[in-house]
Amino acid sequence: MKNMPRERAPDSSLGVLLDGYEFIGKRSRRHRSDVFAARLLLEETICMTGAQAAELFYDERRFQRMDAAPGLLKKTLFGEGGVQGLDDADQRHRKQLFMSLMTADNVERLGQLTVQQWNTAMERMELSPQTVLLDEARAILFRAVCEWSGVPVQESEVPRRIEELGDLIESPGSIGPRHWKGRVSRRSAERWACRLIRRVRSGGLSTRIDEALGVVAQHRDLSGQLLDERIAAVELLNILRPTVAVAYYITFLALALHSYPESGRQLEDGEVDAEWFVQEVRRFYPFFPFVAARVVDEFEWRGYRFPAGTRVLLDLYGTNHDSRLWEQPHAFRPERFRDWPGDPFSLIPQGGGDHATGHRCPGEWITIELMKVALAVLSSSIRYDIPPQDLRVSLSRMPARPSSGFIIANVRPA
Repeated sequence: MKNMPRERAPDSSLGVLLDGYEFIGKRSRRHRSDVFAARLLLEETICMTGAQAAELFYDERRFQRMDAAPGLLKKTLFGEGGVQGLDDADQRHRKQLFMSLMTADNVERLGQLTVQQWNTAMERMELSPQTVLLDEARAILFRAVCEWSGVPVQESEVPRRIEELGDLIESPGSIGPRHWKGRVSRRSAERWACRLIRRVRSGGLSTRIDEALGVVAQHRDLSGQLLDERIAAVELLNILRPTVAVAYYITFLALALHSYPESGRQLEDGEVDAEWFVQEVRRFYPFFPFVAARVVDEFEWRGYRFPAGTRVLLDLYGTNHDSRLWEQPHAFRPERFRDWPGDPFSLIPQGGGDHATGHRCPGEWITIELMKVALAVLSSSIRYDIPPQDLRVSLSRMPARPSSGFIIANVRPA
């Protein structure tokens, strides 16, 4: 058995903060290995990158999610007790809660609601001297997903709820005030979601049978019991929050249209399909840096020992930029998806593997649909000016975003 390459630092957590999305990729290149060991948050951790590593990582016989995510994520982004931390039959059963909402009709309905919100927002943007696209996209998606989910929200509380969900997304990759603000928002958002669950269960709030709020409130575990009220609240937020997070991808769509005008022209002329453009944005720009699991039972891979219980991180960003999988990976080329076979382990911005039974994000279809809607608006429905601003995307910031949030001005109909 070979000795696994290892980082020399007593703890490499600072390296994660400094290198962000490139933490695993940089060190893999230095070690000339798809796998290496490091101490992160004072814990022995194995880091992996590449499609073969992804295929291994999503083998449920080898890895489990229970107690894998760092507390920084559970206290902010994910919440505690949600589907991300379940395994085996419990995970598959809970996953069906989400998959039942991802019918073609339901995804189409959310797309239509989002179009309506864009139409309202366009009128608002035309009257405003400047618009921060990231903020506007969050508001559009929040209103659309609440209507789609059957979640009633007073207009007066919309800004607060958008801010709280934004904090959950912004906080896990940081330390200091931004992180602690996320913890406060997590508690507040869960209290709000608990009240909604309680109203549905008591009969004080009615929902359609295909609406997320009702589906979550009435979901029963494998023993036939309703989910604990707080767990149900976590799962409701696991529908609302990721939808609002698509705002980051929408901002990157605008950045891509601005930075790669030739691809935008090809899109307009029909030489590039909208789905190719969307998929390339998902591949090219940073979203999630990596995901975590734990080794179930000791095994050997490529001659390296994976001890039972060890935390393992899979490099999502690095796999999406792996030159063995993608020709010229740091070039923006939507046409690369013309003949893409749909490999579940090479394009993994929201995780890999199987949607229905594994840990791949069940909302991936929604992400693509909402991005297509936004792309149509940004490329065809409106025209706008882009004033001088800082559009740099720092890969050390998690989640990454254009520094300015992408400001547009003089918005007008196309």
